[in-house]
Amino acid sequence: MNQEVRFRLKHVIIFLSVIGFLFFYSLSSNRDCEGEQSSRSNVDGAESWEAGQGRDAFLPNRKGPTIYAVTPTYSRPVQKAELTRLSHVIRLMPNVFWVIVEDAAQTSSLVTNLLRRSGLQERSVQLFAKTPTNFKLKGKDPNWLKPRGVEQRNEALKWIRNRLKHNALGDDGTEQSHSIVYFMDDDNTYSTELFEEISKIERGKVGVWPVGLVGGLMVEKPVLNRDGLVLGFNSAWKPERPFPLDMAGFAISADLLLENPQAQFSYEVERGYQESEILRHLTIAHDMQPLANQCKDVLVWHTRTETPKLDAEKSLQKSGKKSNDGMEV
Repeated sequence: MNQEVRFRLKHVIIFLSVIGFLFFYSLSSNRDCEGEQSSRSNVDGAESWEAGQGRDAFLPNRKGPTIYAVTPTYSRPVQKAELTRLSHVIRLMPNVFWVIVEDAAQTSSLVTNLLRRSGLQERSVQLFAKTPTNFKLKGKDPNWLKPRGVEQRNEALKWIRNRLKHNALGDDGTEQSHSIVYFMDDDNTYSTELFEEISKIERGKVGVWPVGLVGGLMVEKPVLNRDGLVLGFNSAWKPERPFPLDMAGFAISADLLLENPQAQFSYEVERGYQESEILRHLTIAHDMQPLANQCKDVLVWHTRTETPKLDAEKSLQKSGKKSNDGMEV
């Protein structure tokens, strides 16, 4: 009997010893895992934080004023490619309303199809305004010889003013919502951050910022004084202009356009004076609102697409054929 008790006691002791060993082993393993996980999380956490910061820079601005982005365009081999690039930027910015104005006698299926495929039909309008024949470039004329986009931008301004007036008529006495107008040419490159900056433009103000790769310089930019006021511009090309800046370098609070119906573009001004022609009715340099980190950040670049060499296509067309037969390129 005693032997049997001792035998059972021996097994109990062995069993408890095994359990105790496994328990202490699991505690030790957990400490090692926690230490390794903690070390890894410090690295991964930093990486994920940095990645998160990068993603945040591209999150769409779902609040703020409506930005009317005015894009004059005309039929040419790179038209669809350039409008497609712009559409991808605009899709990321829900407060941007795209005003496309074609230099044509009627709207084209190419632009209609592009708006449909990009999902921008609900926040865009497709207009047309044909440039008078005597102001059209001919043959091998350089693109600077005659003013471009005058008719189209003025048509857009007319449409925007009518839309704003119509919205105001339906107002219930509350303050009309803030909106901004930006001339967004289709041959430039735009950062989404630019539209975040444009959204900061206050009522009654014209916002300004640097533009890269323009006017023979790496950057054209407003020059500010110590108080952050615009003193002038660092333009190297025709610096005597009242506003020597690029079309991509400013945007206008829409209330200024309603208050100054005479503000528009003109065929009567010399080359390089279109920006000055509209801005002279709206503001002075000192009253402009500097943006983009006090005009230290470049968020738009003047990057014209190279004209494609289509000699083989021209030869093909002479034989009554074309490579894009039945296709929209």
